[in-house]
Amino acid sequence: MTTTRTGPTDSLTDVAGLAVGHHHKLDEGATLGSGAATGCTVVLASAGVVAGVDVRGGGPGTRETDLLDPSHSVQQVNAVLLTGGSAYGLAAADGVMRWLEEHDRGIAMGAPGQVVPIVPGAVIFDLPVGDWTVRPTGDFGFLAADTASREFATGTVGAGVGARAGALKGGVGTASVVIADGPAEGTTVSALIVANPVGSVFDPRTGLPWGVGSDGAESFGLRLPDASELAAANAVAAKGTVLNTTIGVVATDAALTKAGCRRVAVAGHDGLARAIRPAHSPLDGDTIFALATGDHTPNSEIAVPAAFPNDLPILDAVCAASAQVVERAIVTAVLDATSVAGIPSYRELFPSAFL
Repeated sequence: MTTTRTGPTDSLTDVAGLAVGHHHKLDEGATLGSGAATGCTVVLASAGVVAGVDVRGGGPGTRETDLLDPSHSVQQVNAVLLTGGSAYGLAAADGVMRWLEEHDRGIAMGAPGQVVPIVPGAVIFDLPVGDWTVRPTGDFGFLAADTASREFATGTVGAGVGARAGALKGGVGTASVVIADGPAEGTTVSALIVANPVGSVFDPRTGLPWGVGSDGAESFGLRLPDASELAAANAVAAKGTVLNTTIGVVATDAALTKAGCRRVAVAGHDGLARAIRPAHSPLDGDTIFALATGDHTPNSEIAVPAAFPNDLPILDAVCAASAQVVERAIVTAVLDATSVAGIPSYRELFPSAFL
């Protein structure tokens, strides 16, 4: 079994060449149906990167996902948009494209400056949080791209501002690992997730997030909360939401094909299902993108049968790590979130759970 260790910053940008930017509008005192509470998050690649996607939810809102089919021609993307605003929020991708064009990033199509940036995207349904008519625009996407860097905030920021996790406040979370042994030794795998599910993110029997199951509660600085807090939280959880979505990006510095990236995105949904129950419902739009920069070269190769690709052992290790980082990123999103519009955060409901 492949082992891993936490990446240097435990974030998406531990994969070199990636940057993350947020832009949101959040009015102080926003309530359900009143005041702005939405935003977007952009993942930028310094150079085009191979990408794939897997859509599991029954109600997705997406852009350019067909382009990522392994049988289709374009091989690389320049950015990925994660946004609030439901289908309206896809307009933010226009602003990301504008920023990329101004910086001469995209598919070169002729004379200098004539480029077509490729920006796949996915949305969450956050319209009832705050004013329904305030949602991300092209300017949101441009400003998110313009502020992208290797260091970025988590919790109630960007696309996570209006996110809900069942009846709790959702948000943006991130995680990374470095594969410590085997044919993929030294490979980094990371994730950034906007947690906004219909399903529950905590075990109603213990109060601990479902996603601590693999690494243990202590690794997140948690312990079993008081019984009184659990009872109160279960009462709140009975008032969950009905039209939500969890979206995100998994990245690696391994050299993968589009088909390999799609398999990594598929595996990422395993981590989603560990941390959210139920997942992939007809009411969710669960979508995970996968990016591969190809910057890391493995130290060794393992012989595989002729019927299989030579990089299969590497892909297998990256897929296992993909599920791990998605699971952890969802827990981070929930723990880092702060209350908006009266939606309680995990920290507010379970103060005794924190060591």
